[in-house]
Amino acid sequence: MTIIPEKEKIKQAIRWMSEHLERNPNQSVQKLVNKAIFEFDLSPVDAEFLTRFFHERATSGQRHPSL
Repeated sequence: MTIIPEKEKIKQAIRWMSEHLERNPNQSVQKLVNKAIFEFDLSPVDAEFLTRFFHERATSGQRHPSL
C-alpha cells in the first residue's frame, strides 16, 4: 500500500469530485464528500474542508476549481 501525503489526498479528492460534478452538476456535494472520505481515506477535518470548498465555489458561481 502506498502512503500518500495528506495534501495530495485532498488534491485528488478535489479533482475526483470536480469530475463527478461536471458530469452531473445536480449531485449532492455532501454525498460526494461522504464517498470521497472512503475513496481517499480522508479525516473529518479534510471532509469539512471539501464541503466548504465546494459550497463556496457554488455560491461564487465558479464551477471548475483550480489547484
